[in-house]
Amino acid sequence: MSIEQVFLSSKLTISAFFSVWIVLWLPIAIPLAIVLKWHPTQTPTMQQKLPLVISLYAIAPFVLWGFAYLQQQPFLVYGFSWNLHILGSILGGIGIAILGLFILYGLLKTWGWLVWDSEQIPSLMAALLPTLGVALWISTTEELIFRGFLLNQLQRDYSLAIAAIIASVIFAVLHLVWDGKEALPQIPGLWLLGMVLVLARWLDGGSLGLAIGLHAGWVWGIASLDTAEILHYPESNLAWITGNGKPLAGVFGILLLLTTGAVIWAIAAE
Repeated sequence: MSIEQVFLSSKLTISAFFSVWIVLWLPIAIPLAIVLKWHPTQTPTMQQKLPLVISLYAIAPFVLWGFAYLQQQPFLVYGFSWNLHILGSILGGIGIAILGLFILYGLLKTWGWLVWDSEQIPSLMAALLPTLGVALWISTTEELIFRGFLLNQLQRDYSLAIAAIIASVIFAVLHLVWDGKEALPQIPGLWLLGMVLVLARWLDGGSLGLAIGLHAGWVWGIASLDTAEILHYPESNLAWITGNGKPLAGVFGILLLLTTGAVIWAIAAE
């Protein structure tokens, strides 16, 4: 089968992309897994997961560029280009995401469903800068793949709505690779997260800026709090409401996503 025939089908193109990505990663991943004493049948610890994810995501932009080149398209077709507009959208998205998390955790604290450990505030301050860098990198990479490349390919065969649903399902299910059964309660929330980020790209005129900002803001806020170990959940807390440190597994996390979608829609409509 020729390259031209592969690119005639979005399914073949998507399959080829993920296959090439994994094949290129394996020569790095296998030695890393041995050093880290990790087996694919195991759920990796954070110490194991971070080097593996970093090595995997470091390859992604090159694979994306290669596929854009083979399809004779500019890289910006995925919705990313360096300009003031995308910078403003990223900053705006981070602001909306952090404000939403602040309100979410503030309400949970007010109603007695979590406790802030004020002694860990210095640890939180120390974690903010490094986690921001990681959050921006991970979010930019994931948005390029799932709301950029994947969504573009699916739209060749489906409407935007159907393409968004499929891309969001793939985005959610792939979290099982890293988090195993622990990710199962978050699958509906992860799917909804993907849908909100598709909406963000659509409202931003096809640019990934707002989606990257929202994604990065959520990852930054949650990762910083987790690193500092500043939040604690009482035993009487209802996990299906709060998520117990995994907001997307709880009702409040779902409400946060729905509210964020409504907010960015309202802002775009002004």
